[in-house]
Parts: sequence; C-alpha cells; structure tokens
Amino acid sequence: MHTKSLVNVLGVVYEHLKTEDGGDLYLTKYAQRYEKHLAIENWFEKRWFNKHKIRLEGTGSVYRVPTKAVDGVSFYFVVKNCRVGEDVPLDTHTLEEFCNAEFNSPWEEFSLVEEMRDGHYGPQNLTIKTQLPLAIYVPPEKMQLWQSGRSRTKINKIHARHPGIDLDILKQYKLVYRWIEGYNLPELFEFIDTDTKKRTHHLVDLEKRVVNDMSKKGYLVADTKPEHIIISANEAEQLIAKGSEQNPEASMTQIEYLYELINAGDYSVVDYELLLRTPDHESEVQQSRRHSYLDHQINRYTPTPVPEHLSNMEILGVPYIFGHAESTGGHLWVVGNNADLFDYFLPERWRKTHAVRLPGSREIYYTITKDNVRLAWETSCVGEMPHKKDPDYDPLIRKYGINSPFEEFAIAHDLTAMNILCAYVRAIYMTGSTKIEKSKDLRRYDSHKDILNPDGSPVLKKDRNYITIRGYYNGPDHWVARQTGRLYERVDLTDAMNKGLLDAEHCMSLVERKKNKLKMAGYEGSLLKPHDLLMSIDQDGKIVMDAHGIP
Repeated sequence: MHTKSLVNVLGVVYEHLKTEDGGDLYLTKYAQRYEKHLAIENWFEKRWFNKHKIRLEGTGSVYRVPTKAVDGVSFYFVVKNCRVGEDVPLDTHTLEEFCNAEFNSPWEEFSLVEEMRDGHYGPQNLTIKTQLPLAIYVPPEKMQLWQSGRSRTKINKIHARHPGIDLDILKQYKLVYRWIEGYNLPELFEFIDTDTKKRTHHLVDLEKRVVNDMSKKGYLVADTKPEHIIISANEAEQLIAKGSEQNPEASMTQIEYLYELINAGDYSVVDYELLLRTPDHESEVQQSRRHSYLDHQINRYTPTPVPEHLSNMEILGVPYIFGHAESTGGHLWVVGNNADLFDYFLPERWRKTHAVRLPGSREIYYTITKDNVRLAWETSCVGEMPHKKDPDYDPLIRKYGINSPFEEFAIAHDLTAMNILCAYVRAIYMTGSTKIEKSKDLRRYDSHKDILNPDGSPVLKKDRNYITIRGYYNGPDHWVARQTGRLYERVDLTDAMNKGLLDAEHCMSLVERKKNKLKMAGYEGSLLKPHDLLMSIDQDGKIVMDAHGIP
C-alpha cells in the first residue's frame, strides 16, 4: 500500500491511502491492529472473496469473509456494499413511519456509528455496543448504472434537487466492520424449545427493548430486525448450556436469561445503513452545530490550526481553506482561514436537504443544512456562452464572458471591504463527476490556468461543475450569532415593490444609488436589476434602515 495521509470526514479521522489496484482505502482508528489484514489482496482478491464470502441473513448486500492468514493469524470481517441512492425496501408500516428514509452514505454511516459508540447523549450508564468500523474501500472501477442497483428515479430526484452535486453513483463503496463472534436472536431461539407463537412474541418484545435503549441514547434504525441484535459467543454458549439441562423448565430459564442479557445491555446492534438520530437528539445536535458554525463564521479570517488533509491558499486575493470532498471526489474551497468551518460545507451536509428555488432568481436555491445552517447555492455558469434568446441576455455578458466562481467571490470580497455590502460568500464546491455539456467559452479557463491548488491541480477545470455557496442573509453574522428568537427576513427590491413596502420610484433610486457606488469603486454595475438587491425586514415587518435612514 502507498503513502498515507490523514483525512477528517464528518468528525471521523481516517488514514487515506491509494491501494495497489488504484482504489482508495480509508482506515479508522480501530484498523491499526488489522492493518495488514485490510490490505485489499488479503480479503478482497476476487477468487478469495467469491470463494469464502457468506451472505448474512436478514441484511442487504452484507457478507462475512475471512482474511487470508497474515503472520499466522486470520480474522473475520463484515463487508457491506453501500446502497446509497437505492430505493429503501421497507414494509408498509415502516414506510409510513419513515417515508423519507434514505440509505446513509459510507461517511455518514461511520460518523453516526462512532457517535453512538461514544455515547455522550442520553443516560451515561447505558451503552449501545456495535461492530468496530474499520475501513471504507472505494474500488477503482466504475459500474454501469444497471450494475449499481441504484434507482434511476432516485438518482433523478437527487439530480433535480441538487444538480451536479450527488454522490458518484457509479462508484462502489465497501464498508468493512469487524465480525462479532456470537448469535443473533432468531439463531438463539433455534436452541430454545418453544412454539412459534411464543417465539414470535419474545422476539418482538426483545426487539422493542433494544429499540427503547437506542431511543434513550438518541438513535433509531428505520428497519430494525431481531437479526440485527447479537449476543456474544460466550453468553450464547451459557444460554445453550441451560437448555441442555434435564429440566422441564429449561426453555423458560433460557428465555429469562436472554431477557436478563438484553435488560443489562449485554448485546450488540449491527446494520447501520438506515441509522438516524431521534428527532430530539437531531434537534439538539443541529442547534449546537449551528451555534458553533456562527461563532466560527464571525472569526472566519482568524487563522486556526490546519489539519494535514486541508491547506491554506489564496485565490485572487481571497483566503480559502482547501480540501477534497472524499465522498464525491470533488474539491471544496471554504472562505477564510478557519479550518473548523470546512466540514459544514461538505456535500453530505447539504446535498440531500430540501432545497427551494428563490423567487426572481435564475437558479439559486435555498436550503437548511443538516447542521441547521441556512445557505443559498447556485450552479456556476462559467464556460457557458450566453444566447441572444436568453431572458437576461446583454451584449456585455457575451463580450466579457461569465465570471468564474473565484472571480465572483473576489469581487464580493473586494466590495465588502469598501463597505458595499454583498451576500456573504461561504464556499465553492467542484463536483467530482464531469459536466454533461462541454464548456463553450474557454476564456476563463485560459486566464485561470496558472492558478493551482496545493495538490498541483488547476482550480478551474472545464469538465467540472462548480457550485457557489453563500449565506442566506437574515442579518449580519455578529447579530445572528447572538439571536435565539426570530431573525430578519430578506426581500429583494422587486418583491418589496410587489408587497407595497417600496414604491417604484424609491426602488429605482436605490438601484441607481448602488450602481453609482459600484462605478465609484471601479466596477461596471449597469446590469444590476432590482431583484439583485436585498433588504432586511425586522420582526415587526418594517424595513431595517442604516444610520442614514437608507435600507
């Protein structure tokens, strides 16, 4: 295996390395003991894997596979094919309760499992045991869509919500866990002499107790099954031994012992692809993350320690924290010098959250991220050649071309420094997947060709899509960070006229005022439209004014 680098994704630190076959392997802190065994040739070599894999009952595409002997020792791993993007096969009752259930991405799954293992939420005398999450392996080859098993409808829905942002659906993701020696609940009942009715009753009751434990700790699984509850081999052997006693009450003794184990928390839970936080826990995490985010944004230009997998860089005068989006193979540039902000803009945090197109905008979408952060994102049009039939066509656009996302952010950064306020620029995301349509206007790619990332790659690639992410303005950062109640509402000037907040004359005077300020600052503002300017509305429905009485 090749040189390692440290990567932090959603709070989990991985050692990342390229494998001999050209794939990517991400090792967690638990993998150190098994590092040699996790070498791809020791468990995923094609003939070995196909010969020795055993499909596990009551699960999706999950297999138990022994490793080859290394230094005379072999281990059993659990290898899961990540099903992100596939339709969730839930029964009718479960579907009604979890109608929006989606399979976790590998990074989300490991993050939630590690969080549940830490057990900071809920009663501290209660622990939910799990398998050890060891590694995520991304093979080098891509599948055809029909091979992936991923739903075209599901993928189209994701594309519709988030053009160009979804996980690379043609990549395979293998999650590797340590096998737990033991028996699941249905397997144990094979050793208990009881009828089908009682067996079903006890399985349902025991499962409910585990679900209740998980709920107390702030977690739930959309498809919990008795097969997902494991009793260790030692305790299972004791249970089996109780059944071999020449005692007419042996089966009852076994069942009572099983209840004792479950009530004492002596079990492990497996299968986490539909693991979620409970609503109360999710709300608490979101509020905590949001407040941390706002504090970090206030200090975004204050340098913080930068972990190995991230880098400081500057593009056109704007400082960024640069890093890779491991889940998609994309790149991410987060404005400022605060490395703690990077995780908030990973595509996992906002690519699947509900997005609403902002009125009056071309293709700007508003979303509330998984961290309860309000953002507005837009797919950059850099490289496109405006057509005369376009509604917003202007000869100047065709003459000068469309700005790159980095130019957009540099202009906003410059204007803000001159007290010409702009929507807060937060991050730029480059997709890992290639563009469907080729870029026609190559001028920006030529002008940016010498601007390189720390890894030597060009910041602007003509075969990729770029997403600009801005703050959804509902008040100044320093003001929002202190608020616990209702925030300002934003309204553009066109909407303000339609709502009777401003008359047309006042509106156009504000537009002309802004154009003049731009001209004095050295910028061409003739294309500015009323819907490009935003005002704030306070809690009383009044326009927020500055010290000079101007919106």
